[in-house]
Amino acid sequence: MLKKKVQELAKKNSPHLISYRRHLHQYPELSFQEHQTCQFVKEKLDSWGIETQIMAQTGVIGIIKGTNPSQKVLALRADMDALPIQETNETSYKSKNEGIMHACGHDVHTTCLLGAAQILQALRAEWQGTIKLIFQPGEEKLPGGASILIQEGVLKNPSPSAILGQHVEPLLEVGKIGIKSGLFMASADEIHVTVRGKGGHGARPHQCVDTILMASQLIVQLQQLVSRHADPLMPTVLTFGKIYSEGGATNIIPNEVKILGTLRTFDETWRAQAHDKLKEMAQLICKSMGGSCDFNIIKGYPYLKNETQLTSQTRQQMEAYLGAENVVDLPARMGGEDFAFYSQEIPACFYRLGVQNPNGTGLHTPNFDVNEQCLEVGAGLMAWLAIQAL
Repeated sequence: MLKKKVQELAKKNSPHLISYRRHLHQYPELSFQEHQTCQFVKEKLDSWGIETQIMAQTGVIGIIKGTNPSQKVLALRADMDALPIQETNETSYKSKNEGIMHACGHDVHTTCLLGAAQILQALRAEWQGTIKLIFQPGEEKLPGGASILIQEGVLKNPSPSAILGQHVEPLLEVGKIGIKSGLFMASADEIHVTVRGKGGHGARPHQCVDTILMASQLIVQLQQLVSRHADPLMPTVLTFGKIYSEGGATNIIPNEVKILGTLRTFDETWRAQAHDKLKEMAQLICKSMGGSCDFNIIKGYPYLKNETQLTSQTRQQMEAYLGAENVVDLPARMGGEDFAFYSQEIPACFYRLGVQNPNGTGLHTPNFDVNEQCLEVGAGLMAWLAIQAL
């Protein structure tokens, strides 16, 4: 009976959800600059009688109390920031902010949590406990809005016993959900290397310390970290995505070469060891060739782990709401996500919402879009999962 009420409310509110999403999509804001988005979310929650609080400057925290509110507390999270991408879609709701676009579906995440909040508030006499809504800024930019909110006490007063979050999945059809128990998404660190030598004329390499050659050797040799130092059973990715020098020409050996990359894995102990080994190897390689390097790692998000019992229970309730045939297993991913910070603190479950991009492209692309029928599914499912978790 309660499931039917949730589904009916999700369906009834669907036109409003579409309007919310289109508004958010038209006015995207970059990480930690979500001022209008913050105001929009707060106004909606206030209008429904939901208690709100601003944290991390542009984050909105809402509290919904059911009967016996002290019995249990559950957190629901959505991220709100957009990406520095120029949208190429020609739709009525195309981004009006030049060079900024919701290309990762955070407009959908925010809308679905608003929809879930509206349902939970309407049915608050029919469930027990407290729901903490976390509308989070800055998922796309280090240090990650989740880490800032945690530092400011978002997991306290009241303290949730668990947290749920969802992310769009353009490869899944609308009506389907993807989930994985255990290790789900990797830690993600940035590597910044400056290789230093002695520049000069390309025709006189014997008078130089060749930074291009050093950088080339460094990129090749550091792959030994994965092939010979990482446990074969522990997924590890080391990728260098950019190499460049200032100025230069075909016949100039530069004084410096810069290399940028990323390291991803699923174990915090190995992650720390890998940082030390990479730095040591890079410095030895450059020294052996007569040069030197500055090797810096900017520590990013930790790995994301879906707690086994919570994920199992969540999956059962997904199947009850959508049908077992619509809940699919997902593999582990080497992508990063700052929801991982929550998963390091309390039991967490992060799952994927099928949105079936009509343009056929993936996330972070200039023509990313969603089938808006996903909003009814995402809002209703999140409300249902929250009620059942309590």
